[in-house]
Amino acid sequence: MEAVSAAAAQPMIKVAGICGSLRKGSYSRGLLRTASQISEESINGMKIEYVDISPLPMLNTDLEVDGKYPAAVEAFRHKILEADSILFASPEYYYSVTGALKNAVDWAARPPNVWADKAAAILSTGGSFAGVRSQYHLRQIGVYLDLHFINTPEFFLNTSLSPEMFDSDGNLLDESVKERIKEVLLALQAFTLRLQGKC
Repeated sequence: MEAVSAAAAQPMIKVAGICGSLRKGSYSRGLLRTASQISEESINGMKIEYVDISPLPMLNTDLEVDGKYPAAVEAFRHKILEADSILFASPEYYYSVTGALKNAVDWAARPPNVWADKAAAILSTGGSFAGVRSQYHLRQIGVYLDLHFINTPEFFLNTSLSPEMFDSDGNLLDESVKERIKEVLLALQAFTLRLQGKC
């Protein structure tokens, strides 16, 4: 019998990519596009699906009727539930995560909490602090949600120093930054498989 290659035996993990910025040309969305491209071209066993949070209404438990959530919320929660792990990309708003991202986190945390037992990673962008404070705040939130973030490598990108890293549509151009994103993805893949007992 022919030996099965390591590449062929690699389990496929599904990653939900969530952008904390709703702006189409945002750098955070550009980072997610780059991550998706890297996973398709050079990481065997990983598929990233962008999950749009813009249709979600503001959290309001009055919208929960007979144990069901609004259609947009149900669809979002289903995407998170189906994913093996989560990749967040977000700017920093006033020392914290964006309102849109926190709203999405809250909806998916409503019972039953669909974040639980999943691996996660964060790509942070911002000015002089490069999203450091928002990333650490999101990590704190993840403790209660039983969401398990990789510890290293951390990814912070100071976009104020080198705005030429992106084109006018928010697409990442810098190859060194792409390599850093790949390192994050490989760490997320390994951690996800370890949590699932597959390695």
